[in-house]
Amino acid sequence: MSQTLQAVRGMNDILPEDAETWEYFEDIVRDWLQSYGYRPIRMPIVEPTPLFKRAIGEVTDIVEKEMYSFEDALNGEHLTLRPEGTASCVRATIQHNLVASAGPQRLYYYGPMFRHERPQKGRYRQFHQIGVEALGFAGPDTDAELILMCARLWEDLGLEDVALEINSLGSPEERAQHRAALIAYLEQHQDKLDEDGKRRLYTNPLRILDTKNPDLQAIVEAAPKLADYLGEESKAHFEAVQVFLKDAGIPYRINHRLVRGLDYYNRTVFEWVTTRLGAQGTICAGGRYDGLVEQLGGKSQPAAGFAIGIERLLLLWKECGGEPERPVVDAYVVHMGDAAARLAFRAAEALREHGFAAILHCGGGSFKSQMKKADGSGAPVAVVIGEDEALAGEVGIKPLRGPGGQQRVSLEALPEAMAELLYGNEEEGAE
Repeated sequence: MSQTLQAVRGMNDILPEDAETWEYFEDIVRDWLQSYGYRPIRMPIVEPTPLFKRAIGEVTDIVEKEMYSFEDALNGEHLTLRPEGTASCVRATIQHNLVASAGPQRLYYYGPMFRHERPQKGRYRQFHQIGVEALGFAGPDTDAELILMCARLWEDLGLEDVALEINSLGSPEERAQHRAALIAYLEQHQDKLDEDGKRRLYTNPLRILDTKNPDLQAIVEAAPKLADYLGEESKAHFEAVQVFLKDAGIPYRINHRLVRGLDYYNRTVFEWVTTRLGAQGTICAGGRYDGLVEQLGGKSQPAAGFAIGIERLLLLWKECGGEPERPVVDAYVVHMGDAAARLAFRAAEALREHGFAAILHCGGGSFKSQMKKADGSGAPVAVVIGEDEALAGEVGIKPLRGPGGQQRVSLEALPEAMAELLYGNEEEGAE
């Protein structure tokens, strides 16, 4: 017997009950984003590998260790399953000339991303993100609004224990000055750096500040701070963001070690973190990336955005008592006999045509077993069709969740009778 095949490690099935939660959550997200004027965009899952090397940085962990890359056997093209969405979104706006032809864009997307990491709770090899990108907007007001948007979503979901951390990475020139000072400082402690630290010392020293190694905490705490190298323009931008946050009553902490794992960020960066998910405490992260469009071949323009990890956010939502509304089924149609089965098809379609959700029983079985399934479906009403009803061209309507007995109505009268049974009391109360 051949071995049963299973999903790739770290790439998980989302079964119906959980998938319903995802769809309910996605509806909330769509309404939230549209309320801020954001429009959807959808990009391919597979992109040219050079896109991510150029955008993310060749000496980042993502590019060096985590990307799923392969060579197309037909044409030799180097391709990658997208590890994040910003580079893809920017590539799409450049390719289709969106900003130049239609002005600044507020865009969002959601879907799977792929990174070859060690799977653990809230961190998977196929994971899902909501990405929000504001392209063509330069001011600190955009940075602040992106942060306020997140705060609004947390409130809508009833999340608790979510904290905001912010920092400024300044301009590329300011980072270069800080980088030189940081390298000089770390060289004095080179013998104490771990393997990652030594590897990054001359390629990406800023990432050493984000180390989780407890043996390096004292060293990175005493390292030169990027804030000391910011020019007046960068300082003014960051201070303006803070003014907006204070006006909105959003508490925050300036974290000088917050550097982000992607090379394209500049100026404002932020993370929303929680203590409820263990080591995987970041549920949302983003910031400004003014140089990325030009870096990918487009005309220079400002940009900012963020990404939300859906798996982590849903875990936190559940931790905070979040419970989605289950899909509502209005009627379950049970039937017995050939003629009844044919009428049952017509009855179910008549209900759907008038906006009711109806499950048509399939697979046979006694009336008793069918009624048990009807009750288990959660439907408030069973539509019952036996031989007598089929001969008369009628159907039975039986309440499953409230008072009242079974009544018979013609097929033509079924939708109106259903409406009266489900909503009649509400309408009377409204009067």
